[in-house]
Amino acid sequence: MTSTGIRLHAPAPGWAISADVVVVGSGVAGLTAALRCEAAGLTTVVVTKARLDDGSTRWAQGGVAAALGEGDTPEQHLADTLVAGAGLCDEEAVRILVTEGPDAVRRLIDTGAHFDESSEGELELTREGGHHRRRIVHAGGDATGAEISRALVEAVRARGLRTIENALVLDLLTDAEGRTAGVTLHVMGEGQHDGVGAVHAPAVVLATGGMGQVFSATTNPSVSTGDGVALALRAGAEISDLEFVQFHPTVLFLGADAEGQQPLVSEAVRGEGAHLVDADGVRFMVGQHELAELAPRDIVAKGILRRMLEQDAEHMFLDARHFGADMWEHRFPTILAACRANGIDPVTEPIPIAPAAHHASGGVRTDARGRTTVPGLYACGEVACTGVHGANRLASNSLLEGLVYAERIAADIAAVHAGTGLHARVPAPVPDPGRPAHPLLAPEARFAIQRTMSEGAGVLRSQESLAKAADQLQKLHAEARDALRENGKTAEPGVDTWEATNLLCVARVLVTAALLREETRGCHWREDHAERDDTHWRRHIVVRLNPDRSLAVHTTDTADFPPIR
Repeated sequence: MTSTGIRLHAPAPGWAISADVVVVGSGVAGLTAALRCEAAGLTTVVVTKARLDDGSTRWAQGGVAAALGEGDTPEQHLADTLVAGAGLCDEEAVRILVTEGPDAVRRLIDTGAHFDESSEGELELTREGGHHRRRIVHAGGDATGAEISRALVEAVRARGLRTIENALVLDLLTDAEGRTAGVTLHVMGEGQHDGVGAVHAPAVVLATGGMGQVFSATTNPSVSTGDGVALALRAGAEISDLEFVQFHPTVLFLGADAEGQQPLVSEAVRGEGAHLVDADGVRFMVGQHELAELAPRDIVAKGILRRMLEQDAEHMFLDARHFGADMWEHRFPTILAACRANGIDPVTEPIPIAPAAHHASGGVRTDARGRTTVPGLYACGEVACTGVHGANRLASNSLLEGLVYAERIAADIAAVHAGTGLHARVPAPVPDPGRPAHPLLAPEARFAIQRTMSEGAGVLRSQESLAKAADQLQKLHAEARDALRENGKTAEPGVDTWEATNLLCVARVLVTAALLREETRGCHWREDHAERDDTHWRRHIVVRLNPDRSLAVHTTDTADFPPIR
């Protein structure tokens, strides 16, 4: 795969450092990959957009799913994952996940993560939607992500890994042969270097997290602007299944006009017995699925939205008053505090909830070793599409995916280094291409993109809504392109304009794929094509960026991904 030659409009790097590996992102995937690479003797640099512990991982409430309980097996975990993925999981990728997962969790514990235990000293397991067994480990009741982040950050600092915080990654560098040669990045004020610089390395691991900020309401932090997917597209990598955005069913409803990051009410609350009810107290999920409130997330989100439409309501309710104060305080202290901070006391009243954008099941296409279609570029965690999640992620599989595939990436990089010595040298990046840099959007375009996506490509989609969204996104794209072409003007380079430009890039891909997929499958719900269509659509949609900034789109022949060459 050759580079598109497209790069963001940005100053030339004013400083550079070199390494064997640069890991972009500091969540569970990024820090696990970095620690394993460092343990293999590779000089590793971690680049993160905020502080080391500010990524999406620390917001995870539920836990890590793995077959660790008595009577549970990887085969049972595999079966639940395949059902949730609605026919589009790569079975071999899932088998890797569930087979290697238990030991990966144990290694995380060895790294220093402390999970909740029973009075007998056994791991305390809970259950979430789509799981037929209790197999989710958790920490601090509902603060699992925070504990995992703490343990990994402490390990990174204890081992003295070089880190660059407050740094937005811009573009991939490549050498004369088209192989990865590092990244450019912009350090924001408080980092170790000022302004735009570069890390030269023959292996780059993207672990940049999600793209939830492409929607107005999301559980994702403000840094989740799709930077890794956008970088990979400009580098010529393939993106797959981006239409499958999971909307978490139970997000604290703060009002119809609420924007930005919204408080999550973990699936584990339902796992412990909370009920979804309407304003009349009716449990509307009973009879819709054998697992009722614990059905896979796409089914629950659709059930909530249907009831909202039927009753012309802005939200539904999650009722866990029967837990009592003691259980709320000890099992879900984080959620309890978030609710009370917003004027809701779940001990005495039902919690108002509504679906909001939560997790991208698609992303940068990889193989079982985390390799993308660009030589030397790897991806893991939410930014990647390994084939594990298919059309809908099974609850608590995301942290496990980050663990398992980060370890596989580190093993592959170490094997290449040991076998060929390729990473013993730092490749020389080729100069910036002669063509004009990618035009930048004004910062206020971010809000236009979010409104467009929420209205046209949210939980419920149609030909009409998606076509309207595509037109609005194309206008933003054309305005920026024409301004650069006609008078050489573009928005001033900076974090706000780079983020807005990245959001437009991923939004265009998402809407293009969603328009093409004329069926309802997993978390992609087309009201004008309400049925699943295995004959025509049990396959993946793959998108690349052309050198002229148009999108090249094709579908795979089967549900299996073609190999990475």
